[in-house]
Amino acid sequence: MGIGTLIVFIALVLVAAIAAGVLINTAGFLQTQAESTGQESTDQVANNLEIVSTTGTVNASDAVGTVDLTVQAAPGSDAINLSATTITYDGQSVTSVSGSNSADVEFTYVNGTTLDPEVVGSSTQNTAIVSLTIGGSAELSGESLEAGDSATITLTTPDGSQAVAEVAVNDPLTADDSTNL
Repeated sequence: MGIGTLIVFIALVLVAAIAAGVLINTAGFLQTQAESTGQESTDQVANNLEIVSTTGTVNASDAVGTVDLTVQAAPGSDAINLSATTITYDGQSVTSVSGSNSADVEFTYVNGTTLDPEVVGSSTQNTAIVSLTIGGSAELSGESLEAGDSATITLTTPDGSQAVAEVAVNDPLTADDSTNL
């Protein structure tokens, strides 16, 4: 009777040790996954673009053919790579899947120099203009904004945060207008 009880006791201790090992391993895995998810969530919320202003340029056919979005990183954000930012115009992507920009998009600093690399930070020196040509290529051909039209432009950063600009064209619109949208 004593040896049988000892064998059962040892078996229970072994089962408890194995169960404890599995629980500790699972807890470590979940902690690592939670830290990773927390960092991704923080980046998505903290690394955000701010749209400072939106302007449009009227082309020869009395429609807005270029929309300029003045953007900068939100206060406290890390630097944001604009060339890896996805830009959509009324649901149409105007960047390729690889992140390289189509002919429809240009990036410049507010002072007119080309961004190299195409990164904006939270300082005013790093404020950038994203010029989106609508109707300039086959991809967005015929999509110029006429008087009274509106569109939605969404910039999605590599971290997944989104800045949305709702643009509406003045009605009536004259060829002299280079207007705030």
